[in-house]
Amino acid sequence: MWEKERRSVATVFATHGAVSGTFASRLPWISDHLHLSAGKLGIALLMSSIGAITTMPFAGRAVARYGTRLTARVLIAAFLVVDVLTPWMPSLLALMGCTLLAGAAGGTSDMAMNAQGILVEKRLGRSIMSGLHGSWSTGVLIAALFGSLAAREHLDARVHFAIAGAILSVVMVWGTQGFHTSATDVGLVEDDSESVPLFVIPRGVILLIGLVGFCGIYAEVAAQDWSSVYMHRALHGGEAEAAFTTGMFAFTMAAGRLSGDAVVGRLGATTTVRACGVLGALGGVLVVVAQGPVPAVIGFMLIGVGVSVVVPLAFAAAGHAGPSPTMGVAGVATIAYGAGMAAPGMIGGIADLTSLRVAFCAVAVLAGMVALGGGLLGRNAPTAVHGVPGPRAVEAEALATEG
Repeated sequence: MWEKERRSVATVFATHGAVSGTFASRLPWISDHLHLSAGKLGIALLMSSIGAITTMPFAGRAVARYGTRLTARVLIAAFLVVDVLTPWMPSLLALMGCTLLAGAAGGTSDMAMNAQGILVEKRLGRSIMSGLHGSWSTGVLIAALFGSLAAREHLDARVHFAIAGAILSVVMVWGTQGFHTSATDVGLVEDDSESVPLFVIPRGVILLIGLVGFCGIYAEVAAQDWSSVYMHRALHGGEAEAAFTTGMFAFTMAAGRLSGDAVVGRLGATTTVRACGVLGALGGVLVVVAQGPVPAVIGFMLIGVGVSVVVPLAFAAAGHAGPSPTMGVAGVATIAYGAGMAAPGMIGGIADLTSLRVAFCAVAVLAGMVALGGGLLGRNAPTAVHGVPGPRAVEAEALATEG
């Protein structure tokens, strides 16, 4: 029974990722259609983070009151509708409104499906959250590859998004069939959603862990949101090449997450994070110095590997290092939200003042900072990640902040 439900949750994670990947893969079309500069595009992308953050306090209440199935269905359906409408927006202001709503629906539905993932993980008695988030990245990958095909065939993004929305709607309904109607029935979500603070001021070791997580999330968001635009504008690649670049980033990030538990179990958290940080930094440097599409694609692939396990390990470490798991995770989440907000606007603003190449220098530097923080995460990471519901459930709660 629970193995079947794991597949259902994985399907919904992949669907959610595919919605995000569809949008990211056609950003060059959207920006060209509205004649947006990098700075204006960054503002539109920033609205997505603002939408997610402002509605997050209501996500726990929705899951507690209506259950994960209904909450996920309604919010992912809203996410799909807004995504389909995005390429129809006639102005920057309209696009900002669309991305604000997309962030709100996408962020809160993310929490609902993570809540279901926690439940299934606890019932199976083994780690599945890394795999579920690998499914999300796989959804991004598939959508980006379809986006590349659509761009190569010069398919209007409005038609492309409508087709994708119809297909993903069917997949989403099928996937949520396996969701429980109520998360409170098994004590997964507290009825008093105000008992756990959403934003906690991090201090001490939690602050340091949060800064490592900030570096990883910044690099991830920057690469996912801007890889296609970078290929299109900085290297003058076609829209198909741009979408393919996003797909290759998603491919290596998915591979890293799907194999993350096994790698950490073999090498240890410290070595894994340091190696990932070095690969991410090398990828960032390669993107900045690339004079052609191939080196840039390889660079984004290295960034994908570099950020794949950093955020899950940062949240897991926070759950063990803080005065309580919830408070530790909430402290790191506070900084994580900041990274998600900062990356789109910072990349766009710096690119407007200088260039996209200069803007991506920050990605290389921050990935290098992840390598320096490997020891910190390693000392506070759980000693075993398989078959221990508690620590992994803590990690899953925090991973609701990520895509």
